[in-house]
Amino acid sequence: MPTYSSRKTRRSEPGRAASSARAQDAAAPFDGDLQRLAEILGTLHYLRGICGTNEGGKWRNEMQALIDAETPSGDRRARMIAGFNRGYNGFQQTYRTCTPAATVAIRRYIEEGSKISRDLTARYAN
Repeated sequence: MPTYSSRKTRRSEPGRAASSARAQDAAAPFDGDLQRLAEILGTLHYLRGICGTNEGGKWRNEMQALIDAETPSGDRRARMIAGFNRGYNGFQQTYRTCTPAATVAIRRYIEEGSKISRDLTARYAN
């Protein structure tokens, strides 16, 4: 099952590690949106694969880029990864082959993911 698990580890200064981890584990106001976006990316990773788009790891790579940009740690990181895996596994249980319904779902999830991305950028970009 090609779900997501990040293998990167981060090194930090020992004196700052505990306070930095606590600060990064605190929920950000947009965490719900990030978790939903992660779930959408997992869904697209699965559905686009069974619908023969030949995108390879595009959606998993998008998830990695999201994690790299956000740099969550601890519980926040685990929730984002769990969201991706939930999206992937949920649709894996429902769809074994590409169907017209799967194609509609792909379109809707791309639209929803694009909207979340735009909204997050408009509200929180520096």
